[in-house]
Amino acid sequence: MKIVTWNCNGALRNKFRFLLELEADIFIIQECENPEQTPHLEYTEWSKNHLWIGGNKNKGLGIFAAEGIKMELLAWSNVFSDHAVKYFLPCLIDNDFQLVGVWAHQNNSPNFGYIGQIWKYLLLNKQNLEKVIIAGDFNSNAIWDQWDRWWNHSDVVKDLLGLGIVSMYHKHFKQNQGEESKPTFFLNRNLSKPYHIDYVFGSREFEAGLLNVDIGDTEKWLRISDHLPLICNFEGGGK
Repeated sequence: MKIVTWNCNGALRNKFRFLLELEADIFIIQECENPEQTPHLEYTEWSKNHLWIGGNKNKGLGIFAAEGIKMELLAWSNVFSDHAVKYFLPCLIDNDFQLVGVWAHQNNSPNFGYIGQIWKYLLLNKQNLEKVIIAGDFNSNAIWDQWDRWWNHSDVVKDLLGLGIVSMYHKHFKQNQGEESKPTFFLNRNLSKPYHIDYVFGSREFEAGLLNVDIGDTEKWLRISDHLPLICNFEGGGK
C-alpha cells in the first residue's frame, strides 16, 4: 500500500493530475477545497472516494482513496476544554487499520498552536490508537522546541513512541528528529529556507512492513506548492 501526504497550497482542482503518476492508494491532502462544493467535474470524479473537513469550502483537509478502498469516518473527540482542536480526520480503512489525517493549525491559540494542537488531540484520543497511521502537515519540527513547555515536538514524538508509533521517514533514513537531510517545505518557495514539517507516523505493524520512503522532486513540486509530497510504501498495508 502506498500512502502520500502533501500540502497542495490550495486549488487542488488544478493540481490533482500531478498526483496521478504517484499511483498511491491513499492521499492525505492539506489546504484542498471540498470536492462536494466545486463545479470542477474532473476533480469531483477523481475525488469520489473521499473524506473532507474544513473551516470553509475552499481550504481544508481531505483523504482521497483509490476505488475499492473502504473509508469509515471515526467519531473521535476533538474538543479540549470546550475548544475544538483542528484539523484532524480519523477513519478506518478497509476494516483493518486506523488512519488519522493531520493539518496542524495555529487555531488562534497563543500557546497551543500547531504542535500544541496535536498534543491535545493525542491526549484526547491516545486510548483509541491501535493499528494506526498518523500522517500530514504537522507544521512542526524539533528545532523549534521550547524549554518552558511540555508539548514540544520532541515531547509528542516521545509520547507516540511510548505507544509504539514511530516516524517512517526517520526509520527509513536513520536520522534523528530535527536533523533531517530532506526537507518537505520551503518557506515562500525559497530554496534557502528549507524545513521538514510533514510526517507519516505508524504503529509497529507499519514499521515492520515499511518498504521505502521518498520525497517528491523539489524542482517539480515547488512549481505548484510550497510543500513536497512525502511518500511511503508498505507491504500489504500493515497486514
